Amino acid sequence: MGDIPVSALSIALIALLAASGFFSMSETVMMAANRYRLRHLASQGSRGARLALELLARTDKMLGVILLGNNLVNAGAATLVSIIAIEMFGEDKWALGVGTLLITFAILVFSEITPKIIGATYSDRIVGVVAFLLWPLLRAAYPIVWFVNLFVDGLLRLLRLKPDPAKGPVHLTSEELRSVVLESGGLIPTQHRTILINLFDLERVTVDDVMTPRREIEAIDIASPIEDIRSQLSTSFHTRLPVFEGEPGNIVGILHQRRLLSSALGGELDHRTLQAELAEPYFIPTGTQLYAQLQFFRENRQRIGLVVDEYGEILGLVTLEDIVEEMVGKFTTSMPGSAAEMAWSEDGSALLDGGQSLREVNRTLELALPIDGPRTLNGLIVEHLQDIPEMGVGLKIAGIPMEIVQTEDRRVKTVKIYRPGQQN
Repeated sequence: MGDIPVSALSIALIALLAASGFFSMSETVMMAANRYRLRHLASQGSRGARLALELLARTDKMLGVILLGNNLVNAGAATLVSIIAIEMFGEDKWALGVGTLLITFAILVFSEITPKIIGATYSDRIVGVVAFLLWPLLRAAYPIVWFVNLFVDGLLRLLRLKPDPAKGPVHLTSEELRSVVLESGGLIPTQHRTILINLFDLERVTVDDVMTPRREIEAIDIASPIEDIRSQLSTSFHTRLPVFEGEPGNIVGILHQRRLLSSALGGELDHRTLQAELAEPYFIPTGTQLYAQLQFFRENRQRIGLVVDEYGEILGLVTLEDIVEEMVGKFTTSMPGSAAEMAWSEDGSALLDGGQSLREVNRTLELALPIDGPRTLNGLIVEHLQDIPEMGVGLKIAGIPMEIVQTEDRRVKTVKIYRPGQQN
């Protein structure tokens, strides 16, 4: 080696450090690459993405060639440093010690830390290039990698560990996917992100969360005088109305107002015509998940259903529009007292109807009222106080100050709530 110039040895050392950096970066790039994005690119015809997926499907072989190359070049770099130190300073121990420290520092900075930071930061950009370079190296060194992996497999069996290289990426749970969407930032438009979050929450929401409570259902008493029915139909906001006879719990059918249009215009509307146009009521058990109910609506060709408890008592009414709005947000015309009217005033307060859904209140006003018990603001207040409060009573639930503005018929009708942090 004495006839090789120190400059040539230095160039060889730099080349080995660069090769070590490539192997270190390759390891980080391949393990940090987004496999879902790689699958998408592979489906679009990207050869680099396809090679990367094939390497990731054989993780033991891929890591084998990377670590084999990395250790070989690091050992070669250490040997070259020793040779250069001897050529320049002789065989003094201090020279070999200094050379060891310098090569350790150089490997850490130029071959380990810096390449790995670059690989972790730009893994999705350069994974295709890395795969192109690793693939021929793996094929060339395959016998050595296979031989080394024999001992690795034996050690893993001894430790009772047997990873499955073909297992692929870990499947994300719905909560993990929800976190991914929430942290997507500007990658997904806000409106689209909101819809995706609503879809993730759909399996945890039941018809009880979105139904119109029984006391707020607009219905027709078929036993009423026809003029009263005609007047009610002319002022109704709804196209489908439940029809009862005698008492509100005795539902006899669902009326589609559009079917009565010709009779109403011709002045021929009577009880017999009304009875003939009634459709069979569709009943939904309480606690039915919203996603399941959406499927039931489709299978039964229904758009409206009455929620009943275990005793057959009617609790409320759910429509297809209620479920769709739960997914994409409110889009129908705002009704008086609806969630669309909820907003903070300039003084940091909001006047709400006691029958408002807690989920709507939390979503619209960005609060965190508990929803694991009662489903309405009135129910939450009554449960908290264990009594029907009087007008003017103040309270605080989950750190949110409230004031009872009006009570009616043994329930809280109007509540003023204050933004957390505002003085009551």
